Amino acid sequence: MQRRTILGGIPALGLATTMSRPLHAETTTLTVGYEKVGHLAPIIAAANDLKTAGMDIKLVEFVRYADARTALLAGSLDVAAVGPADLAISLANGSSSMVGIMGVGASPKYVIGRTGTKFDSWDDIKGKKIAIAPGSAVWFQFAATLIEKGIPYNSFTAVNIQGAGTNLDTALDKGEVDAIVTWEPFESIPVMKGYGYFAKNLDYSISKAVGAELGMLVANKAAVDSKRAAVQAFVTAYVTQMKLLGTSPAKFGEAIAGMTGIDLAVSVKIAEIIKLGPVITPAQIKAQARAFNDLGVIPKDVSGEIDKNWDGSFLTTAMKA
Repeated sequence: MQRRTILGGIPALGLATTMSRPLHAETTTLTVGYEKVGHLAPIIAAANDLKTAGMDIKLVEFVRYADARTALLAGSLDVAAVGPADLAISLANGSSSMVGIMGVGASPKYVIGRTGTKFDSWDDIKGKKIAIAPGSAVWFQFAATLIEKGIPYNSFTAVNIQGAGTNLDTALDKGEVDAIVTWEPFESIPVMKGYGYFAKNLDYSISKAVGAELGMLVANKAAVDSKRAAVQAFVTAYVTQMKLLGTSPAKFGEAIAGMTGIDLAVSVKIAEIIKLGPVITPAQIKAQARAFNDLGVIPKDVSGEIDKNWDGSFLTTAMKA
């Protein structure tokens, strides 16, 4: 599958055009779910811009994409950042309340090995204890890569760890596992602190089924219908900040540090790895839907339903603003 250009072609955007449209800011509240991860740093800046412009926007923090997905489907959120597979998962489980809007970024994804443990090739995972967050976006990437490489999932011991990425880092630091499959900033922290390293020969961002996507913005269908102007304003503000931070690793690093509380030196390293941009496309979501059904992760192939549950006009309008 042809990969996508990340930031090319996105013009400089301002909020004045969007915010000059009638938003009924006095009566419309937009509730946005997010996670404290580096690639979503533009959300904080975008929300601040909209608040300054007079829009009523409420941010709700979640630990996992799956929790934000559940809240969005329940109608508690208008917009949310979720995993690349969450649209397919929702449709396969009978819910059509989620509307895909845009991707948020991409990065290489390496298994993080414990210092002193050998991970030179995929064969080296055999017999090892590897911590994963079951059902997470990175787990989907990892599992899809193993399938494509013909590596049996039972060739290693999968240690399921729930909750925040700090729990995986702690397990690695204590020597309870040989490696972890996690997300930023919890990938870079073990490396920066010396108890882990990037196993760069074990890149699981290159599968055809999933790719290097880090997540996407989605909306509740009711919000798309009743709060369309507010949703558009948020997407435009987000793209503005995404472009600004994406072209300045220093500013991006500062934004990551401010959002997550992670040390600035670590945050700058993370900013150098992540490539912000609307990388994901409906075609890639369809490929994921088919692959996850083939893998038995979701109960049916919903690739034929993706187009009618994706609204690319928000991003198109934001790019032209």
